[in-house]
Amino acid sequence: MDKDLFYKYIPVIVLGLAIIFQYNLFVTPEKLEQTHREILSEISQVYITKSEFGNMKDQIMDINKKVDKIYDTLINERGT
Repeated sequence: MDKDLFYKYIPVIVLGLAIIFQYNLFVTPEKLEQTHREILSEISQVYITKSEFGNMKDQIMDINKKVDKIYDTLINERGT
């Protein structure tokens, strides 16, 4: 490889490396882990788990059954 060609492209290489480091185009594992934990905490605050959803669904079904029983009781008392 010719040294003159290498010296000719050194400014471009240095500029490219400076841009890469200045704008943090490569992520370190520590920063990636920190971002991952932030995402998980945001998700846990906004969404519920599948088991919590199942429990809530069961509770709503129980409430609906009880409301239906109350409604049927009221209808039967009015009819008599």
